[in-house]
Amino acid sequence: MTDPLTAQPTPSPGAAPANVSDTARWVAAYRAQESARPDAVFHDPLAARLAGERGNAIAASASRRMHRGWSIVARTKIIDDLVLRSVGEGCDRVLNLAAGLDTRPYRLPLPAGLTWVEADLPAILEEKEKLLADETPACRLVREKVDLADAGAREAFLSRAVGPALRVLVLTEGLLGYLDRAVVKSLARDLASRPGIRWWILDLLSARLVEGLQKDQHFARAPIRFGPPEGVGFFEKLGWRASEVHSLFRVGATLRRLPWFLRPFVVLPDPDPRRLGRARWSGVVRLERPRTTPRG
Repeated sequence: MTDPLTAQPTPSPGAAPANVSDTARWVAAYRAQESARPDAVFHDPLAARLAGERGNAIAASASRRMHRGWSIVARTKIIDDLVLRSVGEGCDRVLNLAAGLDTRPYRLPLPAGLTWVEADLPAILEEKEKLLADETPACRLVREKVDLADAGAREAFLSRAVGPALRVLVLTEGLLGYLDRAVVKSLARDLASRPGIRWWILDLLSARLVEGLQKDQHFARAPIRFGPPEGVGFFEKLGWRASEVHSLFRVGATLRRLPWFLRPFVVLPDPDPRRLGRARWSGVVRLERPRTTPRG
């Protein structure tokens, strides 16, 4: 996922994200804010260090539109639980694609025998390695510098990272929204074609939410592209099976993180996540590998 702005000087505090890497700092700032709460639903002691002044400035400038990042809190909690559930079901290798500033290998109670592979662009991984140089992960941690939007580079990485493993979990938190539909389709097929990959955890936005974000200047330099009208059905048409679908809105309500003006809508039914159409919806999905890879 080539980011032409990565090499530019850091913009002034309070500006919108200058590139996709900035969004990783932004998300880390919300994790730090949640961790500081007395009723925190997760604890990330490294988030504040990773967010830095830049991440905090972006979060502050987006405070009104993001409402203290309630959806990021819900997403983080859901994925934490799904990762641990997958490990409990026998997962022995995690491939975290576009890992950014994620800290799960350090903060989750993972078995020492688990292999966790982080893949992302060189600049963000080098920054992360420097900031976490004095920290020890709970499991075996490997970092790979790769452009995941490059089909050839992605193919080579997956061949190395999956290897002979048979119980692999792929995690693409915060990645798919920045990709074109054709790239997501190609990635889905690539992952489905490898028998060693058993689970895939991803977050998903509806087409209507994507349209709204595309009009928001805060995302102008880190544009959101992917939000299929068919929702989870996009992946099931490619042979995947959705074993769990979690609405960020519902989980946010359960965690008591919804802003006040959204709480009245809790009484309304959820849209069908396989036929989202014009509905406003976002969620986290755990897919299971297909028994056979579809053609075409």
